[in-house]
Amino acid sequence: MRLLFSGLLLGLAIYCGLDPFNHRSTFGFPNFVSHKVDLPNWGDIPSESDSDNLLQKSEIKFMGQVQGPESIVFDPFGKGPYTGVADGRVVFWNGDRWVDFAFTSANRSTLCEPQPSPLGYLKNEHICGRPLGLRFDKRTGDLYIADAYFGLMKVGPEGGLATSLTTEAEGVPLTFTNDLDVDEDGIVYFTDSSTNYQRRNFLQLVFSAEDTGRVLKYDSATKETTVLVRNIQFPNGITLSKNGSFFIFCEGSIGRLTRYWLKGPKAGTTDILAILPGFPDNVRTNQDGDFWVALHCRRSSPNYWLSTRPKLRDFLLKLPIKAKYQFMLFIGGWPHGIIVKYSPEGEILQVLEDRPGKVVKAVSEVEEKDGKLWIGSVLMPFIAVYDLGLTN
Repeated sequence: MRLLFSGLLLGLAIYCGLDPFNHRSTFGFPNFVSHKVDLPNWGDIPSESDSDNLLQKSEIKFMGQVQGPESIVFDPFGKGPYTGVADGRVVFWNGDRWVDFAFTSANRSTLCEPQPSPLGYLKNEHICGRPLGLRFDKRTGDLYIADAYFGLMKVGPEGGLATSLTTEAEGVPLTFTNDLDVDEDGIVYFTDSSTNYQRRNFLQLVFSAEDTGRVLKYDSATKETTVLVRNIQFPNGITLSKNGSFFIFCEGSIGRLTRYWLKGPKAGTTDILAILPGFPDNVRTNQDGDFWVALHCRRSSPNYWLSTRPKLRDFLLKLPIKAKYQFMLFIGGWPHGIIVKYSPEGEILQVLEDRPGKVVKAVSEVEEKDGKLWIGSVLMPFIAVYDLGLTN
């Protein structure tokens, strides 16, 4: 029996070392390195929760009609929603059906045809495009698009093929353009999540926690692109404050909201607005000036432990375990959507969640309109709508 057990252990060790089926999460990434995440103390991570799991009361709309609706916007006339989907289109709800509004790739082909799930488009995203953050310029009606592969783009009120505005900064290409906001003067603030990993390799970026992310500014008048903040671990959502005195952006790996001052004595500096209870995606400002933050999941104690121990993370990622299973371990075992509303001072005002992941399994963005939250997710084939009146 001892000999048999020893033989099994030896066989397992050889299998793990050789990985004959190339299942390990870092296969194909010979330069992959895990980085330490300097997290706040465990006790400083907010524990406020929604014990009623109110997100389960959301209405699921357009099931199967929109694959991976990351960002949701309404035009200056209140029409919509508009959303970017996994096959590279920006689509518009005209009141009866979804119609094509814009494209980010001039090379669309049969490779961009419908797939059974949002993840089915990953391997061809660099060809078909992947529109992520969307914002309308309220003055002109132009739609600004952060395409993960083609950079910062713009399309006019009539739609069609989007025009490229910028694809690099300081000679470094935009590799993972993620989200944006535009001010009243036409200046666009946007994030580039990594200079090493494209969006189709976002799991490796999550596992690595490397810090090549940037926050940038594009001046529509001068056509200049400027780096405002650099060396960020997975910068994601970005939004201007109601009065335009600052913007905030989400730091994905650390899990916090960082404020960048645009006006006043602190202009050009950053500070921490809030520590988040989990991993953020996008953030949006509502009409009251509060911020809705979409979180993929809560930070678990195993994740906290692994994030601060890159060598252990490297070891686990070299095991012949597929990336999707490593990711499930990373997020605590199952997908579960969380939305948190913050005041301009960084105080938690409201928490909405579906902790069991029964209805709203993932959240990428929250857009508040007429007392309702329009909830998009890059991983889901629908839009969820939550009536804020149910909270009262």
